[in-house]
Formats: sequence, structure tokens, C-alpha cells
Amino acid sequence: MAPILFYLTSAVAVFATVMMLTRLNAVHGLLYLILSLLAVGVIFFLMGAYFAAVLEVIIYAGAIMVLFVFVIMMLNQGQTTTAQERAWLQPGVWIGPSLLALILLAEMAVIIVHGGHMETGRIVSAKQVGIALFGPYLIAVELASILLLAGLVGAYHLGRPIPKTLPPENGP
Repeated sequence: MAPILFYLTSAVAVFATVMMLTRLNAVHGLLYLILSLLAVGVIFFLMGAYFAAVLEVIIYAGAIMVLFVFVIMMLNQGQTTTAQERAWLQPGVWIGPSLLALILLAEMAVIIVHGGHMETGRIVSAKQVGIALFGPYLIAVELASILLLAGLVGAYHLGRPIPKTLPPENGP
């Protein structure tokens, strides 16, 4: 049963990621990205990496997605976006993400009913994750933090108010 759940979850993750990449609407892309991250969390859970699964859901699907939504709200373009947001809230928009989330919920229910006897890998503790992150993968962790800092600076630059008066130009 575990390989079936693994392949089903992997298919949901790949499909949600492809849908996220092909959406023209940023909010729709965010919904599919959240589903993709949740599916990766379920894969970690199936592999016995419970701590990594919890981190995936809390940090990526939770905190970073809230940051993305905040940036989209910060870049609000005015009254035209209000009508566009009303169109986004139509029931048809939520069918795809809701169906994929329902598949993940059903998988988690099956795992819980079987009492966790479906692990395919070994259990990874929080200590092992910490030793790996700050040991052989230290450079990758630091590069990821620099990338997040660059994203934060970019978000600030895009969201800052534009001055009403422009300084006079020097020159001809």
C-alpha cells in the first residue's frame, strides 16, 4: 500500500507544480504551489522523515506562502484588482486545488488508520536533520538564506511607494 500512496502523492506533487508554473494568475499559482509543498510534506511523512514533513508544512506551506500573499497584497494595483479578485473567488477556480487537497487528505487518513505501519524508510530525528543541515550541507543552507534575503530585498524594492515629485534632472 505504501508504494501506491507514494506514487499517488508524487503524481499530485508533479501535477500541482506543473499547474503552478502554467497559471497566469499569481493567486492561482500560489494555491497550486501550496498543494505541491503539502504533497512533498506527505512524501516526507511516508518516507519516515516526520520532522522534515512538519518543517515542510510549517515553514514552506505556511510561513513562506503567507509572505507571498503579503507581497501580492502589497503590490495591489487599485480598484481594477478588486473586480479581478471577485472573479478569482468564483467556485470554479477552487475545483482543481480542492480536488488535489482532497486526495492528499484521503492519503493521510489511510496512513493514520493503518497506525503508521506504512513507512518505507527509516525514521529521521530532528537531531539528525540539524547535524546534516549544519554539517555537510552548511553551504547549501547559507546559499538558500542569501537567496531568501535577495527575495526580501526585491519585495521591499517592488513594494516601496513611488515618490510623487521627481528630482530635476541634471544635464541637457
